[in-house]
Parts: sequence; C-alpha cells; structure tokens
Amino acid sequence: MKYGFVIDNRKCIGCHACTTACKSEHEVPVGVFRTWVKQVEKGTFPNTRRLFSVLRCNHCTDAPCVEICPVEALYYRPDGIVDFNKDRCIGCKSCMQACPYDALYIDPDTHTAAKCNYCAHRVDVGLEPACVVVCPEHAIISGDMDDPHSEISETLSRHQTTVRKPEKGTVPNLFYIDGDSFSLTPTAADQPEGNLWSAQTRGVGHFAKYTERMAWQGEDLVKELLEKSGNTLEVPAGESFTPQKSIEVLTGKSAKRVYDAPHKGLLWGWEVPAYVTTKAISAGAYFMTALNLFYKPESDWSSTVNLLGLGFSLFFLILTTALLVKDLDQPKRFVYVLLRPQWKSWLVRGGYALTLFGGIITLQLVCGWLEWGTSPYLLAFPGLLLASLVAVYTAFLFAQARGRDFWQSPLLPLHMLVHSLMAGSALFLGIFIKYSSTISFSPALLLAIGISLNLLIILAELTITHPTSDAKAVVRMILKGRYKSRFWWAVITGNVVPMLALMLAPASLPLAVVVGLLVLYGIYEIEKIWIEAPQRIALS
Repeated sequence: MKYGFVIDNRKCIGCHACTTACKSEHEVPVGVFRTWVKQVEKGTFPNTRRLFSVLRCNHCTDAPCVEICPVEALYYRPDGIVDFNKDRCIGCKSCMQACPYDALYIDPDTHTAAKCNYCAHRVDVGLEPACVVVCPEHAIISGDMDDPHSEISETLSRHQTTVRKPEKGTVPNLFYIDGDSFSLTPTAADQPEGNLWSAQTRGVGHFAKYTERMAWQGEDLVKELLEKSGNTLEVPAGESFTPQKSIEVLTGKSAKRVYDAPHKGLLWGWEVPAYVTTKAISAGAYFMTALNLFYKPESDWSSTVNLLGLGFSLFFLILTTALLVKDLDQPKRFVYVLLRPQWKSWLVRGGYALTLFGGIITLQLVCGWLEWGTSPYLLAFPGLLLASLVAVYTAFLFAQARGRDFWQSPLLPLHMLVHSLMAGSALFLGIFIKYSSTISFSPALLLAIGISLNLLIILAELTITHPTSDAKAVVRMILKGRYKSRFWWAVITGNVVPMLALMLAPASLPLAVVVGLLVLYGIYEIEKIWIEAPQRIALS
C-alpha cells in the first residue's frame, strides 16, 4: 500500500478551496500553510496565461525530512504517508532545511514543525483528505497507487505526469498532469518583492526578525542574462527598468509569481554560525593541547598550559551546547535528542559526540589536576577521535539538508576541520607568549598553515563546477551579490591581515590577541555567509 496524490492542472481553477479546507480541518494558523496554490503569469501581452499549481508535502518514498529528524517526530506510516508527531518535535528546523519542496513550517502556536499529513486521521476511518473532497473540479486525486483498480493508479497509467525536482532522488508521490516548469521550478519565475500573501509573513520564536523577502533573485538573474547578451539592454521607451522588465526584454517572454505563500525567512540565524564557531574553538583547543601533551613528558600533563587548553576546550563546548539549545524552538525538549534518538540523523550523532567529548575533557582535567600518572595520556586517544567528530559532524548534518544544494559540497568536512585548526592555533597563540617554555610546537606556524589551507578550500568551494542552478546562485551571491562586501572583508581581515602580521611583526601578547580575535572573527563571518546565503534560495 502506498498513498499518493495526482494534481490535474488541466482542471485546477485556482479557487483555493483546498487551502481553506486544509486550514479548517487542521486549524492551521494564519501565515503558514500545509497546502497552498502558487500562481504564475507567463507570456507577453496579449499572449499571456496564468498557471495554478497546488503545492504541499510530496510524501516522498525517500523523505529527507525523516532521515534528518533527530527525534523521530517525522516518520513513515505503513501506507506510505509521511506523518509527524508534534509532541516529540524539538523545533530544530532541520526538516525544513532538508525538504526540497518547502513543505514544512514551524507552527506559530505550538513552536513545532508541521506539514500536510494526507489527513491521516480521515484516511484511517475510510475518508479522503479534506482537499480532495472540497475540490470543485476534482483536480486532486488521492488513493492507493499500489491498487491497480484505484482511480489514482488508473490515472497514472493513462497520463504522462511530472514531479517536482526529480533530481533530488526523493521519489516524490505527488504527481502533476500538465505541470509547467515555470510554476513547478522555484527559480524559473521572477519573485517580486511583495505579493498578496507577503503581509502575512511572520517568523516564529527567536528567529522572527529574520523573516524577509528575497528580491535579490530577480537582480541576479538580470546580471546573468546581461552577461550572456553582451551587457546590452534596451528597455522600451516609457517603461522603468526592473528585474522583471529586464527578464522580459532579454528572454522575449515573462514569468512572474503573482500569488504565493510567504517565504519563511532565515530558519537558522546567528546562533548556528556562532555554535559552529565555538565548536571549532573547542575542538581546536583540544587538538593543540593533545599535540602539546604528546611531545612532553608524562609529568607535564598537569602543567598550566595543558590545564588551560583543556579548560578552554570544555568552556567553549558548554557554550556550543547552550547555543545549540537556544536555536531550538522547543529548547526544553533538547534531552529528547539523547533519550529518543533517531540514529540516522547527524544531529543525534553530533549530540552524543558533544556529550562524550565533554566527559573525556572533564576526566582529563580531573586526572591532570590530581596528577594521576598516564590516565590523561590514554584518554587523549578517544578524545582526539571525538574532537574530530565534533569539528566536522555539522558538515554531514548540512549534507542531509538536501533542500540546500550549496551545502552538498564534499569539501565541507575539510572546511570545518581546518577552521578548528585555525581556531585552536589562534587560541594558543596568546598562551604561547606567556608559556612558551612549556609548549612543544609553534602555534604561529600552525595558524599560518591553517590560514593557507582555509584560503585554498574557500577558493575550491567557490570555483569548482556546481551541478545545480541553486548552488551557482549562492556562489553569485557570495562573490558578486549581497554578500560580496562581507565576504571579501572577512577574507581580508580574518585571513590575509593575520597572515601578514605573523610574517612581518614581532611576537607580542597584544599582537597575539589581536591576530587571534581577527582569525576567530573571520571564521564566524565565513560560517555565517556559508549558512545564511543558501537559505535565501526559494524552494517552492
């Protein structure tokens, strides 16, 4: 048994009955939607057409939201419906980043994730979903696709259908008859600064201030089209220069959204790049401490520099956990990650890595303080393994967020590992000045190596061939768009200036502090851009 939907765009009249029926059935708050109708106008007057597309959860066979959910709040039913349990949701918003179809939202009332669940409570008693019942044109067909005699099965066998984003490999179970790419492809139609729904946009909880529109997309598309056309553009006399008008002139056709659900804003705000940065400092401080310990006699385990390194590592690990919890919309449920784990999620694996890493550091601090022989040395081996996992696990979490193409870079784990090396070296640079006699390596040399590797990785991440238009759009944003100034400022102040200071200036405590702070600032800014920019790509 496998339930699915067929949307017949030949019949849909854009009446929004499905939207209102869904809201009524599930008491969906104003400003968020489980089912909505996207309207796109295409063509050039007088040859124009308005397209209607019903958008909702695709109840994928391989649903990224189920894989990434850390607490099994999202799960498969035996009949193929992807359902959710709001009582388990911790509000991490990972599912929203993972869904390529923008089907999930945070309920403003419960602060938990929600989406279309195929009206599972109705299906269980033999009824059809509310949207199917209310549609006046029978443009929505539901049923068991495995039953050859069901209407949906017969419809699929008789008609050619399309799905949204088949390249994502999610195997969606929502099919469109006469689906139009301008309507089903998120970035194919220009998105204006406002539409009929934009006034209802509201964020949820602490990230409400990040809710905003995305007018940059039309501007970036104009720039790309200008480059292809030889940088020439003639707007008809009497008409103003706008992204939409530019697209019409350059392509000979127009397509723009005129009615749509509001964008959800930046789901992961400053807390996420902040905790990625503090996590890098914690892991990096441990790397430096372990490196120092392996090159010193066992009697030096309790030296001041080693205890300082472990202490800094533990402090920033605790700060990391605090920021991670703060980012949740249900922070009181954070313990569910450890007590009700869904082991495929890298958020769970990372949560356990953070917990075990904190335990190792605490034991080493106790053993070092009490001068218990080789115990700290032996604990360093699992400690290094856990520190490495703590440094890079977020890269694998981002890779599970299949809705964000730019995060699928294979270089992201190395990117975060190098940031840990830089953060640890920057931290130890100041300690080195005061305790140089007890440090067995040069933090300045390691920092210079880390900065060099970081610049090479950033260059590779931005210049390698990106397979999708969404990833290319993010690169344009970083290099030429809204993040251009911030990116180059972070590269110069957080990488180039510290490198020059290490090469040209004599070692001193004030210089070490300034260099260290600049490096940490650069790490935070780069992480913020890498996390924020992909979220500005429309998914629906």
